[in-house]
Parts: sequence; structure tokens; C-alpha cells
Amino acid sequence: MKLKCIIVDDEPIARKILQEFIEEISFLELVGQAENPLKAMTLLDENGVDLIFLDINMPKLNGIDFLKNSKTSANVIMTTAYAEYAIEGYGLDVLDYLVKPISFDRFLKACNKAKEMNALRKNVQTQKPNPDDHFFIKCNNQIEKVLYEDLLYAEAMLNYVMLYTNSKKMMVYVTIKNLEEQLPSDIFIKVHKSFIVNKTKIKSIEGVILNIGKEKITISQSLREKVISEIVKDKMIKR
Repeated sequence: MKLKCIIVDDEPIARKILQEFIEEISFLELVGQAENPLKAMTLLDENGVDLIFLDINMPKLNGIDFLKNSKTSANVIMTTAYAEYAIEGYGLDVLDYLVKPISFDRFLKACNKAKEMNALRKNVQTQKPNPDDHFFIKCNNQIEKVLYEDLLYAEAMLNYVMLYTNSKKMMVYVTIKNLEEQLPSDIFIKVHKSFIVNKTKIKSIEGVILNIGKEKITISQSLREKVISEIVKDKMIKR
């Protein structure tokens, strides 16, 4: 998908050079030009712009003031003959700063940066939170959220279960059997009558010993074949 871009510059020659540069880059699409920021506002509203090539010294409203007052989410690459504005520009989250006269190589480098930033932004926007990545427990008179990825293992302790996470342990009044039934079987597995472990956290298997973090957990002899088969599955490299 191409990045829709506009040029905002009061100099016709500067606009022409930028236009020619843009036409050489396959992932850019020029959707408008403006000789001042006031006209650029209309282009932003009409075209869903991804990238702005913005000059600073322009009549009526300069580029810095335009950025300070604009609510655009488009990335901005400043193009100007005045390098002293660079620090102020970066303070406004400008993506890059090109000093005139601009070489094509330097222009392409800035555009590649815009392409990468746009892809990253779209990736973040499309990532949806997973409602099935956690569960809640009652612990110490409060309700705590436990992420599956943080839970290393659970150990049965008489009439309660101790949960061991990356950062702490928590006691919950539930049987190991009830816990096993409520945890996702594709992530967790019962390896002993007293232990449920997170399969993704297992570092190694030594006989009937599972190494999880700094802990060693024994696999029940009756469950050993099933457990190792479930953990290794078809991931073992063959000779």
C-alpha cells in the first residue's frame, strides 16, 4: 500500500524537485501540493494523508506554528534551508529533517523511515487485546489478574493451591483438579498429582525432572510418557 503524501512549500522550484523525487519512489503517492499551511489543511481533510513534506519559512503561517496547531496524525518530514530549526522540529515529533538542497539519497532514506513508521503504526492498530490470555483469583482479600504467560506452575498444598509467577507466588483456595479444568490445556499440563506446569516455560527435561526457571519439578512416573509426548510433540529434531 502506498503512502499518500503532500508537499507544503511556498517555492515552486522546491515543490517541483520534491514532486520529481516522489515520482521516483514506488511506495509514495503524491495527492496534493500547497504553497502555504492554510491550504494544506484542506488537503489533509480530503485525502487521508500519511506523510507531509513541510517547509518552515512560509507566508501567513510557518511550518512550526502549523505543526503546533495541527491535529494531524500524518508523519512529517521537514524540508528547509535553515538547519537551526531542527531541534524545535524534533521537539514536535517530526520524523526527519532535510536541509536544502536535498539529495535524492538523503530523501530516500527519510522516506524509508516514514514507510517503516507507517507499517509499525498499522501493526499496532490492528493488534487486538486477547480476552483469553488471563484469569482472576481471590488472593489476600483482593481480586488479582494472572496472565497465562506469567504463570510458571501451580502446586497443590492441602486445601489450596500456590501459584508461582515470574515475579511472585500467590495462594488461592481451589483444588488442583478444579484449576486444571479451568486452565487452557494447550498451555498447561498436569505432570504430577500436585503440579500443573506451563509448557512454554519448560527449559529442559532430565529423566523425570522438568526444569522451569530455577525450579525442578518431578513428573509422576505414571504420567511421564504422556507428559513428555505432549511437551515434545513433533518438535524433536530427528537424526
